[in-house]
Amino acid sequence: MNKEEQAMTDITTHNAPASIEDAIDSALKGSGKINVIIAGKTGVGKSTLINTIFRGDLAKTGSGRPVTQRTEEISKAGHPVTIIDTKGLELKDYDTIAAELTDVIDTRSHSQDENQHIHVAWLCIHEDGRRVEDAEIELCRLFAEKKIPVVVVITKSRSDNGFNEEVRQTIPSAAAVVSVRALAEELDDDGDSITLKPKGLDKLILETARLLPEAKKRAYANALSSRHLAATRLKIEQAEKEVIIAATAAGAVAAVPIPFSDAVGLVPIQVGMLAKIGITFGMEISTTALTTLVTSTLGAGAATLIGRTLVTGLLKMIPGAGSVVGGTIAAATATALTKALGSAYISVLTTFIQENPGKDLDMSLIAAELKKRISI
Repeated sequence: MNKEEQAMTDITTHNAPASIEDAIDSALKGSGKINVIIAGKTGVGKSTLINTIFRGDLAKTGSGRPVTQRTEEISKAGHPVTIIDTKGLELKDYDTIAAELTDVIDTRSHSQDENQHIHVAWLCIHEDGRRVEDAEIELCRLFAEKKIPVVVVITKSRSDNGFNEEVRQTIPSAAAVVSVRALAEELDDDGDSITLKPKGLDKLILETARLLPEAKKRAYANALSSRHLAATRLKIEQAEKEVIIAATAAGAVAAVPIPFSDAVGLVPIQVGMLAKIGITFGMEISTTALTTLVTSTLGAGAATLIGRTLVTGLLKMIPGAGSVVGGTIAAATATALTKALGSAYISVLTTFIQENPGKDLDMSLIAAELKKRISI
C-alpha cells in the first residue's frame, strides 16, 4: 500500500463516520415539519382525503391525539406532517369549534418553533350538498384573519355543474378551490356500470405546494404519497435543488484547492445531500434510517467521493475528468462529481416510486441499484 492509499484508508476509516453522523444530524434538523388544518362537516371524506394524499395511512381510526373537545392531531413518528382535524363542522357547534380552533392556532403561532406553526388549511365541502354553509364561510374568514392560506376542497365530486365557481364567488378569501374525487367510484346507469376515476388530486397537491413557505417544501414532498404524478414531480424538483446546493458547496470546498487524499471537507456535503434527497423522496425521518441509507449505498469507509472505487466510477461519467484521480480535485470536477452522484440517486429513487407507486422505499434495493450505476 503506497502513501496515497494509506492516506485514503486513514481518512475513510477514522474520519468519515463522525462526518456521516454530523451530516445526518444536520439533514434531520433541516428537514422540517408542516402542519395542516383540515375542516369540514361529518361525512365529507376528510380521512379518505388525508390517506390518499399523504403516505403512511395517517388517518386510520384512533390515530389522532385529542387536542380539544372537537379537534385532534393526527401524526406519526418519523413523518413530517401533522394534521389538525376538526371532528365535524356543524352549524350548531360552529361557535365552539371556532373558539377551540382559535386557541389551537394562537398557541401554535406564538411558538418560537416554526415547526409548530400552521402552514395551510383545507376546508372540505361535499359536492352533493350544492351549497356553502355560513359556518364554512366564517371558518374560511377566520383562517384568513390568522394568515393561514386556505384551499377549499370540494369532495366526492361527480358533476360540477358550476358549483366550483359558485364556491369561488361565495368564499373569496380562499386561496384556491379544487374539486376532487379521492377514490374511484362505481355507478350504475340503467344496468350499465360506470367507473369514475379519481380526479383533482394532482391539482390539490400542486395548489397546496404553491401556498407553502419555501422552507417547508422538502417536508411536504416527503409527506406525499408517491402514487400521484404531482407528488413525484415535487419530489424530483426539491431533490434537484438539494443537488445544486451540494454541488455548489463541493466546488467551493475543492477550490481551496484540497489535495485529493485530504478531501474530508467533501464528506458532510455529499452525505448530507444523500440524506436530504432520501428525506425528500419519503424516507422516515430518523438517524437510523439515514445512516443505513448512506452506509449501505457507499459503505461505512467510503461514504464520500474520497473512496477510490466510487470516485473512479463517477469520473467515468464525466468526460475528461479521469486524470484527476490521485491529484487535486478541481472545483469544476468536485461540482460535476457531486452532480453525478445526486442525479444518479434521484434517477434510482424516481424509477423505484414509478414502478412501486405508494410503496415504502426499499433502501436495500435502492442502495444496490445506486452502487451499480456509479461503478459502471
